[in-house]
Amino acid sequence: MARLVQAPPEFHPSEWDIANKMQCASTESQKSRSQRTIAESRRLLDEIEKTTQKTRSDVNKKIEQRQEEIKFWKQELDNKLEQIVHETEVLLTFKTRLEKSLESCEEPLVIAQKCLLNRQRRAGIDLVHDEVEQELVKEAEVLQGVIALLGRTLEQTNEQIRLNRSAKYNLEMELKDKFTALMIDDYCATLTNNTPDIRYADNTVKIEGNFVSPEDWIDFSNINVEKADKQRNNSLALRALIDGILSQTANDMRKQCEMVNAAFRNRVKEVKDAKHKLETLLAMVMNETASQEKNIAALKKAIADKEGPLKVAQTRLEARNHRPNVELCYDTVQYRLINEVQEITKNTQRQDALAQAETELKGLSRRQLSLEEEIQVKENTLYIDEVLCMQMRESVYINNF
Repeated sequence: MARLVQAPPEFHPSEWDIANKMQCASTESQKSRSQRTIAESRRLLDEIEKTTQKTRSDVNKKIEQRQEEIKFWKQELDNKLEQIVHETEVLLTFKTRLEKSLESCEEPLVIAQKCLLNRQRRAGIDLVHDEVEQELVKEAEVLQGVIALLGRTLEQTNEQIRLNRSAKYNLEMELKDKFTALMIDDYCATLTNNTPDIRYADNTVKIEGNFVSPEDWIDFSNINVEKADKQRNNSLALRALIDGILSQTANDMRKQCEMVNAAFRNRVKEVKDAKHKLETLLAMVMNETASQEKNIAALKKAIADKEGPLKVAQTRLEARNHRPNVELCYDTVQYRLINEVQEITKNTQRQDALAQAETELKGLSRRQLSLEEEIQVKENTLYIDEVLCMQMRESVYINNF
């Protein structure tokens, strides 16, 4: 109990002074440290503010630069898009020209084939592999070659139109992305500390795998531009090729068509000349037939006319054979009568001239029939060539598309 109520220890005045001095020193030291901390904090805040402002200014500048880059590439893409769209529209007109040219080849080919088929109906010697047929066969081959060439060129044109549209699609997709990126950067450029809808966003500084480098970004646009330029240049070259093909094929078809028509005109003239010669020969044969018929009639009449004299001579001889006795004399009268009968009989029995004349008449008849048949052959040929074929070919007209 005595320890519990023991008085606290007392300090010496010097200890008291030392304690007070230590409190003062400690307080001054704490004050100095606090002041230094305040000064350092102010310096740090000022530095942070300057750094923040500088960074903000740099970011704003970078956004502005980025906007200009996007605008530049957007303008480039817009130009290429306009060019490829225009080129595709022009190429479509060339496709239409090809289609019309290809369609226009059908009728001439059908007509050439019909002409060849019709000319198979020529008869006899006129069924000849003449110049007309050679040119018609060549015309059919030319037209079939042109159709094949135009068909391949049309397929190539369709493929080029597809490639142009593919390039156009890529440009449009990139332009759409560029427009969205520009809108986003425009929005970012307007943001300030006082913008109402600014907010914290976690994990925004994390760069994920779908980010691309600036070099890749430029390369992507360059590739699309180069593809568009390549397809446009290919399209320009194809249009020049199509122009040349359309011009050359039209010239080839027109030239061959004229060759066929000229061959037809020459052949018709030749057949007409041959027909005229045959008709002249027929007229000559018919005249000769009439002369031969008259000759035969004259021969027959001459033979018939000798019957009376022969009968008279024979009757005289028969009568004089009844002279009596010595009067049955072989006198000059008897001698001449016998000669007369023999002469007339001999002349009437000579049928060679009449038989030869009748043979010649039969030959003339056969010749007449042959000529008439040949003239019909020529008429048939003229009908086929001049009426069926040449009139049908009048509708053939080779256009330049």
